[in-house]
Amino acid sequence: MSNQDYLSEIKNIRKFFSDLVHVTPLELNHTFSVMSNNKIYLKLENFQRTGSFKIRGAYNKISRLTDEEKKAGVITASAGNHGQAVALAAKISNIKSIVVVPEGAPIVKIEAIRNYNPKGKVIEYGRTYDEAYQKALEIKKEDNSIIIPAFNDIDIIKGQATIGYEILEQLPDTDYIFCPIGGGGLISGISSYCKQKNKNIKIIGVQSENAPSMHESFMKNKITLMQLRETICDGIAVKQPGNITYDMIKKHIDEIVLVSDEEVANTILLLLERAKLFVEGAGAAALAAVLYNKIKIQNKKIVVVISGGNLTPNLLSRIITKGLIKGGRLVKFKTKIPDFPGALMNVLKIIAEEKGNIISIIHDRERLELEYKMTEVIVELETRDFDHINQILSKLKDHFEIEILKF
Repeated sequence: MSNQDYLSEIKNIRKFFSDLVHVTPLELNHTFSVMSNNKIYLKLENFQRTGSFKIRGAYNKISRLTDEEKKAGVITASAGNHGQAVALAAKISNIKSIVVVPEGAPIVKIEAIRNYNPKGKVIEYGRTYDEAYQKALEIKKEDNSIIIPAFNDIDIIKGQATIGYEILEQLPDTDYIFCPIGGGGLISGISSYCKQKNKNIKIIGVQSENAPSMHESFMKNKITLMQLRETICDGIAVKQPGNITYDMIKKHIDEIVLVSDEEVANTILLLLERAKLFVEGAGAAALAAVLYNKIKIQNKKIVVVISGGNLTPNLLSRIITKGLIKGGRLVKFKTKIPDFPGALMNVLKIIAEEKGNIISIIHDRERLELEYKMTEVIVELETRDFDHINQILSKLKDHFEIEILKF
């Protein structure tokens, strides 16, 4: 297929599912632009239907099935987002679906899969996406359902390529695109379109350092199986790339970099605070690579693909709390005071004068180590920064013994 034929096909796919798939915003973000000394544009696929880009590929694939194949139903394996997309696409096409997810997959994603297609089935199996995928292949052999790959399929890739089409319609003079990589379907699609449209655009892939299978394959020039470590980037935790995506990435990608869970968590919190965006770990990975200078770039127009927003509330709570602690915005300490009316007020008065905000107080008289006329007080405070913490504790230490506690 010629370059022009491929570009035309992707444009036609975008038109084909225009009633179902949103054209997601591409927004210039001032804060991240200043932080990185570039112009940072966020491609907000977290605003896509099902909360991620996956509906593009899943619907393109399912819409191309024959009537006989649709009667057989579809099956897939997914860490969560692809499963939601397949469930929705199957419901729209009025066909049955089976989604196999790893045991321990985020509850919010499992429930979303069920809600998108109440007639579909969800099976939890294995610890990783790869184990879930093998289970899906076993089930396929038993009931002859049609497998809908998460990434290693040309129709899936072409569906994701419509993001590349949108980016260049929205920002024709893009210099760089940073994109997360799991199995590689998203970046294969974006790069296959954008590089054929403009070979000078630089495409940078981003993986979790706890799940670096495509990075290792890219560096070693061969598909490499990697053992996974736990990561908050569960949506891009894949042991081994597909052969199709690997070949396309070797052809079109300029570089692949790695980010840590700590860097991603900090970026999730920044996105929430500064951009008011609710983004999952995989979705924040590409921006983390930019903000933590994984590649030295200045004064360029950089598109960062925010691939999804299906973050579990429990994980978000931990990210927020740890982020506040690391930023000097939460502190916990204990002290001993005399056990008589008004003694606690002396502690609270100092905190109020220094503009600390009390989150909680625990008042304990029963510890055996305490003298009978003393009580222990544990205080958790909201503060501005580490200087503010030092200012408050310094004043308290003039009158009380203070011990800073870990959360």
